[in-house]
Amino acid sequence: MATSTSSVFLLTVNGQIEGANFPEYDSLYCKYCFVYGHDWAPTTGLEEGITQITCKSSHSHKLIWNFPLEITFKSTNPFGWPQLVVSVYGPDVFGNDVVRGYGATHVPFTPGQHTKTIPMFVPEPTWKLQKFTGWLLGRRPEYTDPKVVAQGEGREVTRVCSQGFVTISFHIMTKDMKKMGYDTGPLVPSDLQSATSEWSTEEKSHI
Repeated sequence: MATSTSSVFLLTVNGQIEGANFPEYDSLYCKYCFVYGHDWAPTTGLEEGITQITCKSSHSHKLIWNFPLEITFKSTNPFGWPQLVVSVYGPDVFGNDVVRGYGATHVPFTPGQHTKTIPMFVPEPTWKLQKFTGWLLGRRPEYTDPKVVAQGEGREVTRVCSQGFVTISFHIMTKDMKKMGYDTGPLVPSDLQSATSEWSTEEKSHI
């Protein structure tokens, strides 16, 4: 009687976009999307979304969204492991929505609870005249597709300015990765002791 074996593994991502710290700005909202390799495919959940607009409270300078994330992927290999891309927007002095920051982070590799703080940045004009004209017209440089933030290709020629942070919490679950030969779990004390013992034995053999 033939036994069935898994040909794919699953990665389930739950969590939330907790909030942000942008000292110079208020009344901001956040857009998010997942970027992943060709061998990956979402099975349930949302690949992209947009939070509500939030403002700073009188006793805190942090922006709070607490916007939920929930998605499950399937894949045949870990190449192209999903990344989360976030972009934050808010009004300028003329009331136009402009980008206040881009950022990206890989979804954590190990199961369990994780918190990540993503440094944000914005593209900067190359010339001072472009910067002044952009401010005057209420238009500042931004990417036509925010997913370019996760790709890296061509990013080295982009002049950017750091600005703010976004905090994300993740709860990661995987299924059938060990059956396919992948182990993303942390080292347990027995594994660590075994690895240390093997290393010590090897070192002694060379003395």
